[in-house]
Order: sequence, then structure tokens, then C-alpha cells
Amino acid sequence: MSRKNRSPEEKARRAKIRELLQMANIDSTDDIQDLFKETIAEFMENGLEAELDEDLGYSKYDYKNKATDSSRNGHSSKNLRTSFGDVEVSVPRDRKGEFEPQLLKKNQTCISQDIEEKILSMYAKGMTTGDIEAHIQDIYGLSVSDITVSRITDKILPVAKEWQQRPLESIYAVVFLDAIHYHVRSEGQIVKKAVYIAIGLDLDGRKDVLGMWVGENESAKFWATVLNGLRNRGVEDIFIACTDNLTGFDTAIHAVFPETEIQNCMIHQLRNSSKYVSYKDLKALMSDLKAVYAAVDEQAALDALETFAQNWDNKYPKIAKSWRENWANFSTYFKYPQEVRHLIYTTNTIEGFNRQLRKVTKSKSVFPTDDSLLKILYLAMMDITKKWTGRRQDWSRIHAQLSIYFAERMPD
Repeated sequence: MSRKNRSPEEKARRAKIRELLQMANIDSTDDIQDLFKETIAEFMENGLEAELDEDLGYSKYDYKNKATDSSRNGHSSKNLRTSFGDVEVSVPRDRKGEFEPQLLKKNQTCISQDIEEKILSMYAKGMTTGDIEAHIQDIYGLSVSDITVSRITDKILPVAKEWQQRPLESIYAVVFLDAIHYHVRSEGQIVKKAVYIAIGLDLDGRKDVLGMWVGENESAKFWATVLNGLRNRGVEDIFIACTDNLTGFDTAIHAVFPETEIQNCMIHQLRNSSKYVSYKDLKALMSDLKAVYAAVDEQAALDALETFAQNWDNKYPKIAKSWRENWANFSTYFKYPQEVRHLIYTTNTIEGFNRQLRKVTKSKSVFPTDDSLLKILYLAMMDITKKWTGRRQDWSRIHAQLSIYFAERMPD
């Protein structure tokens, strides 16, 4: 902001700063740093004295209003590390030793109390321990080792495990289920493991990561364990489950939630369908497939699939066959209007989340343990979901449709 555009308050504040700089004989940036240190000490000491006044119920020398058998008992000196260097602060004490200051806690030795939060934030964004060490050195002038970074981030593990066991909503309109794969060191070998992820959309249209589980390679059996875990945490019903096309997935879901409708991801199927198609055929073939998945209703989709088979079975016989074999779990969305179709025909909701996780974890080709993997995924998840505020803009229309199709299961 230019000088002429400053408000009267800003101009007055600048004048006081100039006066202060003149009084303190400030000639260099080192002098400014020393002034900042004094300012920090003064701010802390005034704040601590005010806290003690409130704690005791009377201010210094105001004995008339004293209603406690405790009293002031001098001061102790504390050396604080700050961004500007070490600062000595005089901390007031009470006679009984019961004063617990909040501005500067008893065991706090660093005014940059957010250092751990900064380390966790950098770790959550996928920075390596080396990068974190360098940043903390640059910002705070403090040296932290990779062991320190690990110790700080390890504090997240019990929090992550508690989050994994938290109670959930009793009913979810839609739950998206998918897995993402990582390499983890196990018993001296590098093993490929699946992280099973569930994202729920509740009846208010708000999405939430229900859990992330590290397990062996993706299997319907492990998914059954995940789904039983959701039920044990309070989930009684899921209207629609959106999944990839894993064999046995529908059996696993129906074993736990027998009334849940299943919609296999159309994007997964289209990718699989186009995987071995010649480039010169791709455009025409995908156009014929679009007539299937974009049909107005199920009968029109089946007619379009028959036309597709007539056009392409001689060259690519497995494509139409695959669609027919999985039709029960592809055709679910045809019964719904466009708003609901758009919501469930793809697992984009969870795939977008997985892409963000991969960005965070791309610097690590192998994780030393399952816990180290869970730790970074939990921190990344917390960072990603900060933006998940509010419900879907089209939720009122979607909810109205769901209220018709799931009237008997929708709570009053």
C-alpha cells in the first residue's frame, strides 16, 4: 500500500514506530532483531502477570480484593528460543505453586511453539525429512534431526488409530470404496500392500473419509473385514456403494449390508475396455460404448450394447462379454435421474482423493513399516479434507430423489 493510501490509524502507528526506532538508536538489522527480542520478552511478561492476576483474583498491591490464601512469590527466569534468538523472560510465581500459565506453559522452552505443527504440516505435504530439517533451520535457526522429525510425527499414530475407531453415522447415502497401493518393507522384504479407503456421503450431503486400512494386496476378503469394521462403528445402512470391479466385491458388501445397491465404476470399465484397442479403432469404439452408458434407460442401454457387440465382437470379443458379465452392477444407475447418476456412475470422488495422496507420498518409494505409511496418509488426509466444508450444491435435488427410492429406509 502506498504512503498516501494509509489509514489514519496506520499513519499514527508508523509515527510511533519511527519514534521508537529513534529512541532505541536503531542503526542495523541486528539492532532491530535485539529490539524484537526485548518486545517479545515485554509482551510475554505483561501477559504472564495478567494471567497471575486473574488466577489469584486480585492485581498486585490490591490487597482489599484478595480472596485467596495464595499470593505472589517472586519470579523465576526462563530462557526461550525464538525466531530472533534466545530471549530471557521473567515468569511470576505464586506461593502455593499452583499457577499454570497458558501463554507460556511450564515445560515450554521455545516460543515458536508451532514448530511441531510446522513439521507435521510439511510432513503432511510430502516433504522429505531432509527438506524439513533445512526449512526449520532457515525459519527458526534450529537444528532438527530425522530422528526428531520421526519422534514428532510418531505422536500422530495414536491419534490416527483413535480416528480410525471413531463412531460413524448410522446411515450413508453413498459410500465410495477403492484401494491405493504402496511398497512397504516387511521382514526384510519389500512387499506391495493395499491401503483400503472408504469415503462416505451422509444424508446431509457432506463427505467424510470413514477410514484407511493398510492390508495385503487388495482382496474381497479384506474388504469384508473393512465393511464389518464400519458396521461395528455404528453404520447400519448404506444406500449405494460405488466400487471398482474387483471380483467378489458385491458378495463382500452384501454379506455385511444386504440391502445396499452396488454401482461399479463406469470409468474403470471404460479403461479396461479400451486397454487393448487399436488406436485407429479407439474413437469409433468409444463412441459406440458411450451409447451404452449414456442411454436414457436400461433397455436402451442393452439395445446399444447389442449393437456394439454386432459391430465389434469379431475384432474385440471380450469387451461386450465383460459388460454383460458385470451388467448387474453397471446398470444400477439407470433407474435414477441425472443428478444421482452423475454422483454414482464413477468413483471420481475417491480417485481424486487418491491422486492427492499420491502427490504427498511420491517422494517415498518404500515405507519402512505399516505404521509409517498410515502416519503420512493420516496427516495428508487431514490436510486434504480441510477444504471439505459444506455439502454438495446439488444435494437438495439428490436428497429428494433418494427419499423416493429409499423411502422405507430413510429416517424421519
